[in-house]
Amino acid sequence: MEIEAKSHPLDRYLRADRIPHIWCPGCGLGTVLNCFLHALEETDIDLKNLAVVSGIGCTGRVAGYINVDSYHTTHGRAVPFATGLKLANPKLKVVVFSGDGDLFAIGGNHFIHAARRNIDMTVICVNNYNYGMTGGQLGPTTPLEARATTAPYGNIEHPFNLCHVAAASGAVYVARWTSLHVRRLKESMKEALNKKGFSFVEIIAPCPTAFGRRNKEPTGLETLKYYKEHSVIKHGIDPAEADIEMGGDIVVGKFVDIEKPTFDEAVHELIKKARK
Repeated sequence: MEIEAKSHPLDRYLRADRIPHIWCPGCGLGTVLNCFLHALEETDIDLKNLAVVSGIGCTGRVAGYINVDSYHTTHGRAVPFATGLKLANPKLKVVVFSGDGDLFAIGGNHFIHAARRNIDMTVICVNNYNYGMTGGQLGPTTPLEARATTAPYGNIEHPFNLCHVAAASGAVYVARWTSLHVRRLKESMKEALNKKGFSFVEIIAPCPTAFGRRNKEPTGLETLKYYKEHSVIKHGIDPAEADIEMGGDIVVGKFVDIEKPTFDEAVHELIKKARK
């Protein structure tokens, strides 16, 4: 017996007029967005007080598909834009949803200082190891020896360990999962959304069109199989020990979960002192 569905439980979170999305078959972004929407469904966040900010790139399209106040900013400027939103309207729950190139190449300086200040925002970074939208160039997270359009013989530049960068900069919540770990990822997103302060979730995701086909994983399914065979969960370890090597294990888990005053709280305390 066929059942015709008139609506989907997550319809209210999406801008249906912009669907179907532009992402390639096998890309992990659809899965990641699905996890985020389920995380929103299971929190008590008021959608009227939620703002999603993104930069440029494939991941940046997330902001255009979510049916909340969303902002598609210029390349590398998602974090400072989100900082301005939060400071101007502290009641907002601000989420930055962008890619590894946008957040850690041109946007790297903004990221480390927002974490240092402990701005109250959640940053979700989809890391597919390259600039997927603009042709598959190597980026700041491309593993050593991996091939890219600008590294046809293999990358020789040492990549960032994003979780180490986030923790060293002062983030109060740091976690990493792959797009295969959908339930764990959803729960981690919920924790990050409910965390007061600068929270960071890195998601390793396939890019079969640009990265995968140059590195012997031409389909998203092959990449997910690799995640299944090579992901190692190590909660609570020093993120410095969670480097990602081409062909090696991917260390995933929750690495940091601490408490400290946010920038907004520090500003209010300063104002109180000034008024005395």
